[in-house]
Amino acid sequence: MIHVYLDDYRPCPAGFVLARNAEECKLLVDSEPIGILSLDYDLGWSEPTGYEVVRHIVESGRFPQQVYLHTSSAAGRMQMYHMLSQHAPMSVRLNNGPMPDPLLEEIAKQARD
Repeated sequence: MIHVYLDDYRPCPAGFVLARNAEECKLLVDSEPIGILSLDYDLGWSEPTGYEVVRHIVESGRFPQQVYLHTSSAAGRMQMYHMLSQHAPMSVRLNNGPMPDPLLEEIAKQARD
């Protein structure tokens, strides 16, 4: 199981696999079970957004265990959260914001050990 961080600009936290665009992220969703998925919305000029990844997850039924929305786009966050909250199984932990520092520290520690 992997943790995935989708972002075209921000640095990837330790213990996560970086996806710089929606296509990379969809390939990771399709290839491996995901523990934590942290999503950005805006992924560059004229590029598919994080919402495309959310649509792919819903259509494929390959939901991660947890989802965080670290995007600075309030409208994008609302759109992704709404879609996920309507379709994700009850077992998926959906968080309408970024990962808390203690969680990031715990994952980084696990990656080092």
